[in-house]
Amino acid sequence: MAEALRLLQFGDSVFPVGAFSFSNGLEMAVQHGTVHDRSSLQEYVRTITRLAATGDGVGVLAGHRGAAVGDLEQVRRADEAVHLRKINEEMRTMSVRMGRKLAEAANRIIGESLLKKRAAETDGLVPVTYPVALGVLFAELGVDEQAAFAAHQYGAASMVLSAAIRLLRVDHLDAQSILYAVNEAVDDDYQDIRGATLDDMQGFAPHLDVLAAAHQHAHVRMFMS
Repeated sequence: MAEALRLLQFGDSVFPVGAFSFSNGLEMAVQHGTVHDRSSLQEYVRTITRLAATGDGVGVLAGHRGAAVGDLEQVRRADEAVHLRKINEEMRTMSVRMGRKLAEAANRIIGESLLKKRAAETDGLVPVTYPVALGVLFAELGVDEQAAFAAHQYGAASMVLSAAIRLLRVDHLDAQSILYAVNEAVDDDYQDIRGATLDDMQGFAPHLDVLAAAHQHAHVRMFMS
């Protein structure tokens, strides 16, 4: 019971890690007409969650498994792998800022932990990233890796949908319907990547990378990504 409540608390989309500041590329996708209605929004969210699974999701599992055996070096390698695969500045900023916020919050809420040690030994070259921090935290809270992966996927989708309500003509029920539909893929995504190593981590989406790069130079924007 306690593990389920911890999953709900730290996996909540309103947990204070600053997710509301980011749209995961949606703002520029809307400006360029890539996303313009409910159907294209659902397709975009599914693309984001699939990329989250094959990229950051592998980092979640690596962080979780490293924490489970107390291997801080494995956690550091996972952070490095996630950070190096963020090819544009905004996505790196999102991952690192949310990771640091999660580590800070966890330190205050649960106290001594492997995540606290990881945050303390950060050398600036390999910062704490959000997916790895989430995996480490859930391992220490006794939440299994599949549930940790699901929480990460839920967060990736809800971040985009929260931004969508402010950027598009969709309402909260539209957003919840899309979230419900997209969440059906989480088991399949986990099965696809559960055996992946850090070397297998990938997120090929050139269109989204171009949109993210353009967003950095936009004169007017509501979100940081």
